[in-house]
Amino acid sequence: MSVLFSETVLFLEAAVHVPDGFFNAVTSISAGVVAAAGVAVCLRGARRELDDRTAPMAGLVAAFIFAVQMLNFPVAAGTSGHLLGGALAAILVGPYTGVLCMAVVLLVQGVFFADGGLTALGINITIMGIVTVLVGWGVFRLVTSMARGKVVVAAFLAALISVPASALVFTLLFWIGGTAPIEVGTVAAAMGGVHLLIGIGEGLITAVTVGAVLAVRPDLVYGARGLAKPLELRGAEGTTTVAGEERPVATGGALKPFLLGGVGVTLVLAGLVSFFASSSPDGLEAVAENKGFIDQAADHLFGEWALADYGGVGGIPVGVAGIIGVGLVLLIAGAVAWVARSRNKIRV
Repeated sequence: MSVLFSETVLFLEAAVHVPDGFFNAVTSISAGVVAAAGVAVCLRGARRELDDRTAPMAGLVAAFIFAVQMLNFPVAAGTSGHLLGGALAAILVGPYTGVLCMAVVLLVQGVFFADGGLTALGINITIMGIVTVLVGWGVFRLVTSMARGKVVVAAFLAALISVPASALVFTLLFWIGGTAPIEVGTVAAAMGGVHLLIGIGEGLITAVTVGAVLAVRPDLVYGARGLAKPLELRGAEGTTTVAGEERPVATGGALKPFLLGGVGVTLVLAGLVSFFASSSPDGLEAVAENKGFIDQAADHLFGEWALADYGGVGGIPVGVAGIIGVGLVLLIAGAVAWVARSRNKIRV
């Protein structure tokens, strides 16, 4: 194995997202334009989703996704996967705000941790942010429209399907503008197969997280709004369903304890559990190595920064790097959400 190949594998172990060098300039720029336009649209759309309660929630959701993305889990044949988080973000804080959360996570990862190429930032936001949110939210709404109240089941299916959908979009883009020739059918089968397995893990994490928030603060789950069962009145003559009426959603008390608890859980995941994450190649890395285009990965511009490889380059413990990342994402995503909220005159 050549030195160059060894360096590339090391880089991709740090970067579970699309690295620099995988796409030509035209495709990278085009994806950047799509990503920028999508974020701009979502900045406007998020005003309808954010209020005094949900703006802080958006920051917490983004930080939580950052932390859980550090926790690679084994899937099959020495391959690992990790949460993408688009479906989770859409269900918890809304699709527009969800895209903003994902964009902040990917920006912080790319700039501070050399996780995902800078020239590939538009690619990563498009396939990991926009595609996962759109597909996840679409599946979630479809399932809940057919089975009202099945929020957790819908969350599982939405997250499950969003992951291979994102992988297949990557394959299509790489076939169009990748820097190495591929057999699109073979790569699509490989990417779709391994990411379907990863999607099962994504679905479980998403379902557990949504279920946990529903149990303590159902009013903070954006996707559960309007899905309450019809109001039933019990009397001497039996039970009567009042058409058009819905049970009010409990507010669950003060917001601050919930947010502090959520931040605490997020810090534990990033600061402690991250030490036990799988070191096996992630789905993209495994496919790139097996299909022969891993050598196209280029060195990251900030690959020598102390936080690169989540502290691996600068000798910083991964848990410390994770806590720093959580803080950065929480501040940036919270600020973005707060700006959008401040312009919103309608309380949800």
